[in-house]
Amino acid sequence: MAGLAQSGSNPDVELLYDINGLAKDAPSWFDRIMEFVGEYGLLLAMVLLVVWCWWSVRRRGGEEAASSVAALVWAPLAAGIAVLVNVPIRGFVERPRPFVNHEGLDVLVSGKTDFSFVSDHATITMAMGVGLFVAHRKFGLAGIGLALLEGFLRVYMGVHYPTDVIGGFALGTAVALLLSPLAMALLTPVMKAVERSPRAGRLIRRRSSATGQETLIPGTRKESADSEERDLAA
Repeated sequence: MAGLAQSGSNPDVELLYDINGLAKDAPSWFDRIMEFVGEYGLLLAMVLLVVWCWWSVRRRGGEEAASSVAALVWAPLAAGIAVLVNVPIRGFVERPRPFVNHEGLDVLVSGKTDFSFVSDHATITMAMGVGLFVAHRKFGLAGIGLALLEGFLRVYMGVHYPTDVIGGFALGTAVALLLSPLAMALLTPVMKAVERSPRAGRLIRRRSSATGQETLIPGTRKESADSEERDLAA
């Protein structure tokens, strides 16, 4: 392949041509689907996953509800901070998009004129996936899986080198984990204050359908029932 000949012994470029070559062999309708999924679909799926996790945490309630919701709030915040951190990184590295220096790529998305390293999409999805993992392990594993798929599709679409994606994964993970203790220390008291609110507290834990009141902390309902039994016995 001409592209591989131009790449020499650079494994980054070789892997780029190998993965992007799959797009050349695929039918055009499939590439259009992959273009939408890689550009918008997986980002939307990640947001829906966070909302689903919040709904699950809210229904479950319990003593850890406020801290779990705080971790969920941190997931998109971590993604936003990681993208901001990426701005000076891109300006410093100034790596052109792969289709600028390498011929024969099947580029599925047009209009990409900014620098390539690191991938914003990979950074955002991995930061949110790792943030989700802090809040809920099963949802977090699903989020990390979506991030890995996003990274693959960025190379498949011909808009990033594999190392752009790996750099995005590393940046998103670093921001989500390293700043997590500080974020949780700031967000958890806020979520606990929201939890105590008669109206906004429903964002943290659901109301009981039978009584219309907030779901109680485990043990509280039992203690109340024991107290009633003692009163009846008296």
